[in-house]
Amino acid sequence: MVKTIEWTDEGVVMIDQTRLPREVVFVTCRDYREVAEAIRGMVIRGAPAIGVAAAMGVALAVKQAPGRTAADLQPALEQAAQCMAATRPTAVNLFWAIARMKRRFAESQAAGADAGQIREAMVAEARQVLCEDIAGNQAMGRHGAPLVPSEKSIMTHCNAGALATGGYGTALGVVRAVAETRRQPPHVFSCETRPFLQGARLTVWELQQDGIPVTLITDNMAGHVLKSGRVGCIIVGADRIARNGDVANKIGTYGLAVLAKEHGVPFYVAVPISTLDLSLSSGDQIPIEQRSPREVTHVFGVPVAPEGIDVENPAFDVTPHRYVAAIITERGVARAPYEQTLPSLAQGCTPVGLSTEPASGGPGIM
Repeated sequence: MVKTIEWTDEGVVMIDQTRLPREVVFVTCRDYREVAEAIRGMVIRGAPAIGVAAAMGVALAVKQAPGRTAADLQPALEQAAQCMAATRPTAVNLFWAIARMKRRFAESQAAGADAGQIREAMVAEARQVLCEDIAGNQAMGRHGAPLVPSEKSIMTHCNAGALATGGYGTALGVVRAVAETRRQPPHVFSCETRPFLQGARLTVWELQQDGIPVTLITDNMAGHVLKSGRVGCIIVGADRIARNGDVANKIGTYGLAVLAKEHGVPFYVAVPISTLDLSLSSGDQIPIEQRSPREVTHVFGVPVAPEGIDVENPAFDVTPHRYVAAIITERGVARAPYEQTLPSLAQGCTPVGLSTEPASGGPGIM
């Protein structure tokens, strides 16, 4: 798989997802402001990948800050944290990563580390975030694979693959795990995902690279395909999940979940524990990012709507928990009642679901 993001001596290197699939281009962010702009401009996107990028951006700021003491580095830490937090409000992994990096800084400071040791600790922590994300996704795939019916297709929306994470993927991580453990790889229906076309541009390209059969459909074809009986389950990722199991994911997910319920197709959500926001009682409290009207009125810079038209462009919608058959994590699979099973999976984590421990087998299905 192509590397989504990597820490190097030159800076944070990431694949430019705005240019896929026509061009495979890597960009190097040489300071934290460039990392923040890459997140804001969707050069890198997907909640787990945003978290990794934010961790690396904060580490980059501290590494480059002058001074000999922790107090000298503190302003750079705070400036980078504020800059990262202002990029995209819905993905809770962003704030999880910032909190984790600030905690690592505080721990090093409390231990009496000098500026050089703190810089090294922050870089090591950011790289560990990436390693844990990949390992967690692989564990997620192992937990989710048994839920996928044989001899039927999987449907997905947006891109929740290696490109949306540090590597391997969440929803597509489950697809990959199925492909690795069964005689024949599963077939995938990928919704195009208007208006930014993550499904058409990214998911289809990513699955092609792995040799996994995939069929692209427009978003308004999903009901027709589900009615045909060819789909065994739907698997998506998420950017934030409330304590009751309400799921914020790419716009269009809610409608897909309703269609799944109508046609008796199980609707699964695959996320790392860091996507859980147990401080929110329901999805009504999840902030929804509003993006530029130009993403709707233009396609690759070409206008497709009349000038001056009013546009609403929420990047996400919220799927009520009653439509979610199960939530797949690196620690196991949660089912309703989510108010009980999600906190149980996240036990020992921070209020937004932070796990600083490497992924393990987890407690199994709940």
